[in-house]
Amino acid sequence: MLIALMLGSIRLVRATAKWKRGGSPTQPSRYFLACLLAWASISVALAENDSCEETGETHVWISPLNPKADEPVRIMAVATDGPVSGLTLVDSQGRRLPLQSRRRDGPPWSRIAIAEGLSAGDYRVLAGRHGKPAACRALAIGGSGTQESPKTWGLATEAFYAAWIEELFGAPPEENLGFPSLEPVLRNAERNFLYNHLGLNEDKNLPLTPDCADLPYTLRAYFAWKVGLPIAFRACGRGSANAPPRCGPATVKTEFTQGILTQAGFRNVGGQLANAVHSGTARTGLEDESTDLYPIPLDRERLWPGTVYADPYGHVLVLVEWVPQTAGRPGMLLAVDAQPDNSVARKRAWEGTLLFANSKSAGPGFKAFRPLVRTDSGGWRALANDELVDHPGFAPFSLEQDQLSPDDFYARLAKLVNPQGLNPKEAYEASLDALAEQIETRVTSIDNGEAYFRKHPGSVIPMPNGAGIFQTVGPWEDYSTPSRDMRLIIAINVLNGLPEKIVNHPELFVMAGGSPEEAAAEVERHHTRRIRERSIRYTRTDGSPWELSVAEVLARKPAYQMAYNPNDCVEIRWGAKPGTEEYSTCRRHAPAEQRAKMEQYRVWFREAKRPAQ
Repeated sequence: MLIALMLGSIRLVRATAKWKRGGSPTQPSRYFLACLLAWASISVALAENDSCEETGETHVWISPLNPKADEPVRIMAVATDGPVSGLTLVDSQGRRLPLQSRRRDGPPWSRIAIAEGLSAGDYRVLAGRHGKPAACRALAIGGSGTQESPKTWGLATEAFYAAWIEELFGAPPEENLGFPSLEPVLRNAERNFLYNHLGLNEDKNLPLTPDCADLPYTLRAYFAWKVGLPIAFRACGRGSANAPPRCGPATVKTEFTQGILTQAGFRNVGGQLANAVHSGTARTGLEDESTDLYPIPLDRERLWPGTVYADPYGHVLVLVEWVPQTAGRPGMLLAVDAQPDNSVARKRAWEGTLLFANSKSAGPGFKAFRPLVRTDSGGWRALANDELVDHPGFAPFSLEQDQLSPDDFYARLAKLVNPQGLNPKEAYEASLDALAEQIETRVTSIDNGEAYFRKHPGSVIPMPNGAGIFQTVGPWEDYSTPSRDMRLIIAINVLNGLPEKIVNHPELFVMAGGSPEEAAAEVERHHTRRIRERSIRYTRTDGSPWELSVAEVLARKPAYQMAYNPNDCVEIRWGAKPGTEEYSTCRRHAPAEQRAKMEQYRVWFREAKRPAQ
């Protein structure tokens, strides 16, 4: 490479000198041609000597780890400082091939492409912005070597994790996206950028059925396994009415950093993780630093996909996408959660799903995974809160959410999702859509319970006592819906209370000159009409469909205070009254002693406030 540079330079100097010494006037073009050829040789040498390093805030990621000739290669460019405008493949001859790609807005911003039919050889992938290269990554097809793995968490890998999560659950925002478990999501090569990344067919028959508390940990561990990063988790208590859960020292797993690990190895780590994590793990106190998760600012620049939301009662969601507000559509914040029956669904993050309360028994809010860094001795340790306040590679530690009342929290979140504000009707329609989405997912949950009883006819699922109805193990956890029904009751209250909110907090809405009272009255009239126009369908015991308007669902709110028991028929669980045609197909009832306990616990649902665990 250096010899080519030297020879090119010598040819250039000699040609120029000869022409200057008085070469024939008829020959300058020949000397200029020599000059051009010399410069070309220098350019080629420089191009061949290009180290193709990533030194900025844009990084290119390639999957699988060892790409083979004529097999698809997935390429993702992820940036933390602005959009990537395009991806280009450059072969060993310097020929450029622009790649068709799709873009996702940020932060972080990403662009994804699939290169197919590549022959064996060396390539470069260029990520561009405004006509200039933003990042470069070498790509070897059909070689015997393995791509270099990052081995450590930092800004680039955190951004890659966020972009991977967003792609994993990507779909048009109006689509109801749900799965029976996490397995079909990760086994989908079109969704999962890291599908078969290790080249071991490692995703085939991979068992992954996390519940709500395990979901963020499972996603994090899967990503770490594929990319080669360490993970940590802690054994935690469940707290009390006056104190949030406390955790022990971190268990740091470094197996993924020590070379390619088989599916069996990942399953071993995943089993240890699942045995340690529970609903108290994410509810740790916000100031506590002996935790897996730490609180971050309520800021659009920090709330990346992959961020965890922990509510004060133990439910956990993972952010997956911000849908920007436009002139014709309100903005949306989308998240996924898992249920005890292992189903995974994407939903809008709003006041009806992100429960927030100032509680002595929990530290709720948006949180990030506490990162691991290398020690001087070569081991690993988790960063402390004060180290995360201004760390350039990770979301900053912040107690901002701890200072907010529920009203302030939801107002701040609304401004992040719709920075231009919404007029009252737009706000109502967004809330109605979110509520209807929750009702539809409840249909699926109840159907899963019915499937259980079809397999186990005549059986009765034991009912726990007290607060145990919200957190136990076995079929009750899998098929009862007390937590979901309480969130549904809260969501109904939010929708019904919107007119009052318009009057009490007009600063949250775009009034366009009207008074808050006039806007509230208009929303009341709009509400009366719209809830009769929207409807859902559920399947009765005999298999026949039954349609309920949203107005009927809302009117049955008192019934949902005792509709969570899977031992009751589906008709009872949707609030059908005895003696009606709807109720006539009911064939199963919860035992009397269970009904008595439900009556005793009804106050929790009426007040929409879960008891302390």
